[in-house]
Amino acid sequence: FIISIYVMASKEKFAAQAKKIAYAIWDTERANKLINGIRYTHLTFIGFLFGKVVDSIIIGIITFICTSLIGTPYAILVSTIVGITNIIPFFGPYLGAIPSAILILVVDPMHPLNCVYFVLFILVLQQFDGNFLGPKILGDSTGLTGFWVIFAITVFGGLFGILGMIVGVPIFAVIYAAIKAVVNTFLRKKDLPVETEQYSYLK
Repeated sequence: FIISIYVMASKEKFAAQAKKIAYAIWDTERANKLINGIRYTHLTFIGFLFGKVVDSIIIGIITFICTSLIGTPYAILVSTIVGITNIIPFFGPYLGAIPSAILILVVDPMHPLNCVYFVLFILVLQQFDGNFLGPKILGDSTGLTGFWVIFAITVFGGLFGILGMIVGVPIFAVIYAAIKAVVNTFLRKKDLPVETEQYSYLK
């Protein structure tokens, strides 16, 4: 914690030193490309992670309000679980909903409808989050389609577990952008179009 305070207090100086080293080692054009790439990586991570944290806090608050209204046992605990797991795209809400539903059923087995109401509420909430709230907050912070998001979560989640599922999307977004930049550079050198649509009907 103390080291992180020192790092944050000197981050501008560290950034300036890193740029100085980059310009000393490489020519100006390559150094600029490197710095721009690092900036893109930084913005992608911060934009995605900060957006997901804000989105998850809102989802947790909504969950607490609604579960309190419908009389769900341990509303605060359930809402916290749902909010925290919501940080994981796509699969997170269900990872949080399953143990929460089991907890509700175990605590109040005489009223199984409470569990049913909770599950139905989560399904509706995630439709709201996935189609309205999430896109409003995150926008197009990663530039990835739904397929590549699921791909990133699956691969990085399989390799690194829960942490991989959280940071997999922004990491893959940076890799995807780097590959796209390299491919576009080679295409421009050959005087070929870089728009993907131009290659849809080639045989």
